[in-house]
Amino acid sequence: MTKLIGYARVSTKAQETDRQEIDLLAAGVRRDDLYVDHGVSGAKASRLHLEKALGALHEGDTLVVTTLDRLGRSTVNMLTLADEIRGKGAGLRVLNLGGGDVDTGTPMGAMVFTVMAALGQMELEIKRERIADSVNKRRAAGLDLGGRKAKFTDRQVRNAAKLIQDGQPAAQVARDLGMSRATLYRRIRDLASRPGTAALVP
Repeated sequence: MTKLIGYARVSTKAQETDRQEIDLLAAGVRRDDLYVDHGVSGAKASRLHLEKALGALHEGDTLVVTTLDRLGRSTVNMLTLADEIRGKGAGLRVLNLGGGDVDTGTPMGAMVFTVMAALGQMELEIKRERIADSVNKRRAAGLDLGGRKAKFTDRQVRNAAKLIQDGQPAAQVARDLGMSRATLYRRIRDLASRPGTAALVP
């Protein structure tokens, strides 16, 4: 007897798969045949419950997902999955692909899946290019790039003070450390004010 094997995935543990599960159950997937990965990126080729879902597929069965990106972000990975599914004599059904329900068990469905996988990869590459372009523009403008601030040790501050004492321009030393000149002088003053610390600034 052929079965529908459902697979759902969310990238972070804070996200819920309720909506996906509801849609998969409504499509005819039995709860016992539903596999869910929580907190797993679509960029990962290896996902525990996806592998279990694929392992549960037999000839004539169909793997069902709500959207194509639940399977992955890489065209190569998704097409490899499609080949693995076809190799088992099973099919793939995407409930919302291009606004419709697509089943790769049909020739048209297989073609749409290939095209949409390529478009999904192209969209991801465009997004990466935009992010890289934004970071480069902010860096060129001297703007904050966000993320965790660098931490500097007392030794680094002492070395910076020594370079300034030896005649290195303070602005250049600060720039090499990745901080402003004012911040560097503040760190030097803070360090020099500690009991038992020799003066660091001439």
